[in-house]
Amino acid sequence: MTITASRAVDAPQAEPPARVLLADRLFSGASADQLEHAAVAIASGQVVWAGPRSELPAAYADWPRQDHGDATILPGLVETHAHLGSYSRAAQPDVPDPARHAVAWEVLSSVKIARQLASVGVTTAQSLGARDYVDVALREAVKAGLVDGPRIVAAGPPITLTGGHSWYAGAEADSKTELRRQVRLHHKAGTNAVKVMATGGFMSHSTAPWNAQFTVSQFRALIDDAHRLGLHVAAHAHGSEGIRRVAQAGVDYIAHASFVGPDGRTAFDPELADQLASAGVYVDHSAVPTYPPVAGEGFAARAYQLYQHGVRLVVGHDIGAVLPASAYTWGLRQLEQAGLPRAEVLIAATSRGAAAVGLAGVTGVVAPGYAADLIVAAGDPLADLTALDHLLEIVLAGRRFEPDPVARFDPQERLAAPVRAPLAPDDARAAHLERQRRRAAHPLPRG
Repeated sequence: MTITASRAVDAPQAEPPARVLLADRLFSGASADQLEHAAVAIASGQVVWAGPRSELPAAYADWPRQDHGDATILPGLVETHAHLGSYSRAAQPDVPDPARHAVAWEVLSSVKIARQLASVGVTTAQSLGARDYVDVALREAVKAGLVDGPRIVAAGPPITLTGGHSWYAGAEADSKTELRRQVRLHHKAGTNAVKVMATGGFMSHSTAPWNAQFTVSQFRALIDDAHRLGLHVAAHAHGSEGIRRVAQAGVDYIAHASFVGPDGRTAFDPELADQLASAGVYVDHSAVPTYPPVAGEGFAARAYQLYQHGVRLVVGHDIGAVLPASAYTWGLRQLEQAGLPRAEVLIAATSRGAAAVGLAGVTGVVAPGYAADLIVAAGDPLADLTALDHLLEIVLAGRRFEPDPVARFDPQERLAAPVRAPLAPDDARAAHLERQRRRAAHPLPRG
């Protein structure tokens, strides 16, 4: 029998159709202004024209139109701090040796969370912690059309001390040479970014979240090599000393910025915040709660103070580790509750978020030449952010995305169920102080 050659795989996806979206409002993301009676023309996955519908050029007059009426066209939302593989820890494949399937299981988990994010309007997600570089594989699968999902910015495994915060993700280093090598391994694996654990974390029982994990010169060695290779650097930093060190070393992005002092107490540092602002560092809003506790405090504990000092605040919820994908728009309302104007919240979630993950000029704005990563919200988000809970259309790189059903987020059950619950701040501090007490009572012999 002769077998004739045929296509081994399907041809690449056909180019998305050219069309025009119409709505009563357009929030471009480039400024706080809003355009009335808007039209947006998209073709080949890009925005080719945006403006008043009365001025729509004749070249687009015959294109198919979708009139959404009393709605607002916006750039797709950006999640700057996601952990896409977190569901893989919730359950294991029902086989005798689940470890054999760990990487594949992590990839499939990542697809699930990525699609959930897209389903709530997130068209770009920065992955800040993925074992085995599965986020790189997911990014490429989305680009190739193998799966539908948001644009992925991949950082691979976070770089940490041996035994440091998230050591189990697989990128440990203890010297400048090892830090540089880890950066180069990430580059070789194809990441867009590098994440470094600048301090311990509340989810690692063996680390102190307020202690820095590397020196300034070590951070600088990592950051300089990453920048040389065209990678931006995100730093996990709860403690003020870790924040100070990475800022001095030239970091691009800080996750958390909780301002926790060496005594385990939260103490916002205005001078340090001013340094972050003057250096142009992007900071996400997923800080831990204030300690001692503050009655009535929302999720965005440091957001308003950072905003007051001119820090480039972006939307990063620690999706998958602290909050589920369904909490994204709830988190935006938390920023408003903290005191940020709605327009500032929307800019943080769109154009500024895109810039923070290295995609300035690519996505995050509805303007000619930008990717057609768009959402259409019923009503007016500038009047009420809950409009973002009612999406009429989601567009990923010019293609209409059919959302998955996503259960409504219940803030009373805030922690994402699939991942190991973190130590509460009080418990983390108590555990660290107990370790210190034991070391003082039973010092190691010298010599």
